[in-house]
Formats: sequence, structure tokens, C-alpha cells
Amino acid sequence: MSQQRSHHSKLSAIVSAHEPQILSEWIREQLSVKGRSGAAQKEGEVREQCTEFLTLFRATMERAKDSDIESPEWKGIRDLLEQISRSRITLGFSPSETASFIFSLKRPLFTSLRQGLAADPEALADLTWATTVLLDKVGLYSTEIHQRAREEIIARQQEEMLELSTPVVRLWKGILALPMIGTLDSARTQLVMESLLQRILETGSTIAIIDITGVPTVDTLTAQHLLKTVTAARLMGAECLISGIRPQIAQTIVHLGVDLGDVTTKASLADAFAIALERTGRTVVPMAKAPRNGSVGEIEH
Repeated sequence: MSQQRSHHSKLSAIVSAHEPQILSEWIREQLSVKGRSGAAQKEGEVREQCTEFLTLFRATMERAKDSDIESPEWKGIRDLLEQISRSRITLGFSPSETASFIFSLKRPLFTSLRQGLAADPEALADLTWATTVLLDKVGLYSTEIHQRAREEIIARQQEEMLELSTPVVRLWKGILALPMIGTLDSARTQLVMESLLQRILETGSTIAIIDITGVPTVDTLTAQHLLKTVTAARLMGAECLISGIRPQIAQTIVHLGVDLGDVTTKASLADAFAIALERTGRTVVPMAKAPRNGSVGEIEH
């Protein structure tokens, strides 16, 4: 048997012999840890996590050939650490505070090692060092998982924000509007294009108004993105109008030499909507007598 296997076997035996004591002290250590927001985990949740980890840890020590956390024998512990990291992210725990789940196990575990190997100082020193190295590896791995999970959450939130910032609105039968706010980059253009094309397909619309009133600046890349969206919509059988062309943007487009081709542009969404109504065979006319609800006009079909 290799030295690592020998250490693992001894560690598993000591955990089995002192598990209630280790668990009690470890839970007490855990309950003193709070996230930066002041949030703390509930005792029942901490007890469940610690109990499950010790069970997995003991079982892993019995069968693991080495301390390679990426090996198949460690999969159960890896999965549990990912679950714990995600739960602590929601409480505002930092990577180091999340890693304390593992590092706080050292004190109660070392206490049990001293009790179990009091008669053999050399074996105690060897196993204490081996356990320190092992728990440090697991603790550092938990910080990596925490960081990766947090990046995934941030990326998902960014995607959700993009979806919320690019709504496709049905203004009238056959007429859609896409009000855009913020910078238009390649990733957002792709999302915009997909959302617009899907809505064109769902509603059978023939006119789509892309309103860029909320776009702060227009450069060559932004103009190219707009033209790609217009081209994609045309392939779906819908004509695109661009509204929100302010004087500064008009000058910028001319200065850049960007050719919008035969795309109809208007200064405001209202102007573009009027053109869309006209091209779909509708007009807005004043009512002969305003009704009590305050309406001042009606649309003739």
C-alpha cells in the first residue's frame, strides 16, 4: 500500500471513530461564519452540509488512490462543493468565506487526530501534515468552484438584462417596434436579430421599426450591425424602418460614409409609425367629435 493510501485509511478510521465529536465542533465553527452582507446560514442547512461532506469524505478516503481531486473517486465531493458554493453565493459569501467550510474542519479534525494517535507522535505528525495538505487542496478547489459559479451567474444575469433591454413590441397588426437602449455590440446584435426574426415569424408582421433613440453613439460597427438586422428582416419578408435619427447621429453617419441604402429613416418613432401605417394601408384621421374618453383620433383601415 502506498503512503498516501495508508494516510487515507488512517484518516478514514479516525473520522469514523470520532465523527459525532468532529461534526459537533465543525458545525459550531461554521455557524460563526457570516457573509459580507451579514447573512448567515441556518443551523439545519449547515448540519446537513457538514454531515453529508463527512460521509463522502470518509468514503472517499477509503477508496481514493491519491489526493487528485479531479479523479473520479472525488466526484461526489466535487458535486457537493459546487452545490455549497452556489448556496453561499446567494448569501453574499466571498470565495474565502466559502472556503472556510473546508478550512474550519481542520481544528476539530486535528483534535481527533491527537486523541487517536497520542501514543505515536511520529504517526501523528505525518498524518497531520498529510491532512493539512489534503484539506488545503480541497479548500482551494472550493474557491475555484465559487469563482466559476459566480461568473456563470453574472453571465446569465447579463443575458437576462440584454433580453429585457431589447423588447420587440407589437404596435399594430403587422407592425413591430424594437426600441433599443445602450451600446450595440456584436453579441447584442445577434440577440436583437434573433428576437426580431422570431417575432416577425410569430406575428406575420411586414413592418419593423428599429428605434435607436436610446443608442448614445453610432459608429461604423454599429451601423453595420443595424444593416445586418435590416437584411435579416427582409429575408423574412419584413421591411425595416429606422427611427431616432438625431442631428448628431445623422452627421456622424454622413461623416463615416456609411450607406444605409434604401432604408427609410425618421427622426422619431411617431414619424416612423405614421409611415408604417401608410405602407400597410392605414391612415390616422381626426375624429369629427371627440368622445368622452378623451380620444382625439381614429385609425381608418
